[in-house]
Amino acid sequence: MNSTRRQDSFNDAFTKNFITFAFGFIINSINGAFVYTYFKSQVFQRDPRYVLYIHLVINDMIMLTVSVALQIMTYTIPLRFAPCCIMLLILVTTNKNSPLNLAGMAVERYIAVCRPLRHVQICTVQRAYALIALIWGISIIPAFTDIIIILATKPLSVFSSSVICYPTYIYNTPYHKTQSTVVQVLLFSFVFLTVIVTYLKVLCAARAVSGSNQASARNARNTILLHGVQLLICMLSYISPFLNLILVTTWPQERTKIFFSCFLFTNVLPRLLSPLIYGVRDKKFSSHIRLHFCCKCCNSVGKRVK
Repeated sequence: MNSTRRQDSFNDAFTKNFITFAFGFIINSINGAFVYTYFKSQVFQRDPRYVLYIHLVINDMIMLTVSVALQIMTYTIPLRFAPCCIMLLILVTTNKNSPLNLAGMAVERYIAVCRPLRHVQICTVQRAYALIALIWGISIIPAFTDIIIILATKPLSVFSSSVICYPTYIYNTPYHKTQSTVVQVLLFSFVFLTVIVTYLKVLCAARAVSGSNQASARNARNTILLHGVQLLICMLSYISPFLNLILVTTWPQERTKIFFSCFLFTNVLPRLLSPLIYGVRDKKFSSHIRLHFCCKCCNSVGKRVK
């Protein structure tokens, strides 16, 4: 989020909010089409792979909605400390969910290729839902810890004050910085190693098998590689403060534009990657989307003709 919004002129503020809202609306509409298709098709709801995928899409929608809402509210409504903490709790939790969900999807593809006979027994829909619950449980702990640190280090009167709702402004104690660094290093080390190990295992399996199994292994290998690419893009939101610092030091007169551009490219636009990487690329999902929405268009046209 752009932490210097109040320094913008009215025209700049309106333009930035309009661009952010437009991108957020378009991306959430595209993601919503995939969610609608998922819940309209029983075949997806019985496959743990698609259960994890749609959780990633819904998680991105929640994260994007809260991010856009925070930006617009910071310009228009004096935000109190307590509501800000609640919104940051959701934002931080969903931000941690994405890499953990990617790790779960990579493991599922590894089992499908390297342990195909046990895939049905190991990867069930019930276990996929259990994994999602575990992901939320792990991700919400650091977010709650941030609030507990505030309760322990600041007076209760701070919760009734108006603030700029930006994580580095709210969570600004040394304890927050230490906790954030430790969590980020542990989280991304775990996810990165998981993606790398599963990719190498699937790569070895792809070389060992032949025929249709080789094609399946190749697809799984490419999917896990895309997981790694998306993981790197997820990391952009964590390195954006350092990127902002470097760019603002170089061009201090463009400070507000730099903050807004970094927010747009590291927090908003990456939310479009999930449907593009997995949904459009997946033939089954893309065919069901065309089926649902083409049928709706044909029905609406038919009613107008009648």
